[in-house]
Amino acid sequence: MTHGETTAQDGPDAAAAQDTRHAATGSPAGPHGYSGRKDQHLKRLRRIEGQVRGLQRMVEEDVYCIDILTQVSAGTKALQAFALQLLEEHLGHCVADAAAKGGPEADVKVAEATAAIARLLRA
Repeated sequence: MTHGETTAQDGPDAAAAQDTRHAATGSPAGPHGYSGRKDQHLKRLRRIEGQVRGLQRMVEEDVYCIDILTQVSAGTKALQAFALQLLEEHLGHCVADAAAKGGPEADVKVAEATAAIARLLRA
């Protein structure tokens, strides 16, 4: 199953919700540049999620501030590395495809990528 597909067990509401999400964001349905490595990306995100849960535990257990900040830094770097990988895949797939086709869609994809890079630099 590729990104954007639903199964019979997902039900008709899942397909409608998927369509609504794409319509609301203006994002095209998959497959996307990351689709080929989706399992690896999900594994990486689960690891980052575990880091964040670890931060919650540290706060609950009154761990020393600097130790928590060290872990925040590690989580931030992990998210940044994930974002850069995703951006690389977007440029190599979505932007490259649009550029090969030419026309106004190519300009839109380049502008989207530029805005995403600007957001990453501000973070």
